Amino acid sequence: MTTVLLHQGDGPATLVDASLDDLRPDEVLVRIEATGLCHTDLVTLAGLRGAPAVLGHEGCGRVERIGSAVTGLAAGDRVVISFRYCGRCSQCSAGHPAYCEQATQLNSSGRRPDGTPTITVDGEPVFASFFGQSSFASHAIAPAQSCVRIPADVPAHVAAPLGCGFLTGAGAVLNTLAPHEGDRLLVVGGGGVGAAAAATAIAVGVEVVVVDPLKQRRALAESLGAAAYASLDDPIPPVTHALDTTGRADVIAATLTTLSPRGILALVGLGKARGEIDLRDVMLRGLQLRGCVEGDAEPAVIVPVLVELYRGGRLPLDRLVARFGLDAFDAAVKAQRDGHAAKVVLVPPGA
Repeated sequence: MTTVLLHQGDGPATLVDASLDDLRPDEVLVRIEATGLCHTDLVTLAGLRGAPAVLGHEGCGRVERIGSAVTGLAAGDRVVISFRYCGRCSQCSAGHPAYCEQATQLNSSGRRPDGTPTITVDGEPVFASFFGQSSFASHAIAPAQSCVRIPADVPAHVAAPLGCGFLTGAGAVLNTLAPHEGDRLLVVGGGGVGAAAAATAIAVGVEVVVVDPLKQRRALAESLGAAAYASLDDPIPPVTHALDTTGRADVIAATLTTLSPRGILALVGLGKARGEIDLRDVMLRGLQLRGCVEGDAEPAVIVPVLVELYRGGRLPLDRLVARFGLDAFDAAVKAQRDGHAAKVVLVPPGA
């Protein structure tokens, strides 16, 4: 197969030839047609300190082969690949697989759960099996459990971010915040996760306000039907619900002040571990502060819901996406960081 082999700070990203391991009984081989670029990929790359890695965790493509124990999937199925979970622990059994007790080992160890590698380059194992897939490549090995079948008429570049970024934003709205018609949602940060959250809330009849310093992201939010502001210092109307995608403690503290009494703020951004908030204000106004991982979603449940909203014309996910070739990885990263694209999706050669 062909893949982007990443080394933090080691020059431009390039495509290389690589080899995939044999399928295990519970795995499938997917020919990748599109894969989203997520902030988590870049954070993980920085943490690897130069170790060679194949990342990517928002893959979409066609199943080419299935393991001997796989049921419910067949060669030729179009699938979205999402995060991996054990399916057996108390959190998974309760319908909250994003909080799986084995989540770190299953998604971020760079190997299968049994310690075996899925990808080698020049005969040497590299950090891979990222979120059970490593989809910055022409092909990926993934556990069948993580694959959600989708209709063939949904473009791969639209569906791919449903594996994580769009799932996180939409799930935070539908599962964690759960606003109703007549409520007002503030989304802080209009990138891929924030834009998906805004679009989902609008689709279910909620008034939305988006705050982002970048003009192009505010323009996108307004085109979706949201009000947009450049700063939390602007005269933002009181809101009943809020979503922070920045992970910045100062922004989170400021966002809390915009909430009406008994309002709720959900956090989905990865930032510094410590910060200051006004605990007295939280208590006296009955505010709620909630963490939210992967939209607290079951991929097999929420992905079909979002797909049908898209197919019905109510959730314009295609307007959030900019496509780049997999060989243009560095340009894609720059476009996303600069805000020229809300959500970057990479397309392998020949896909």
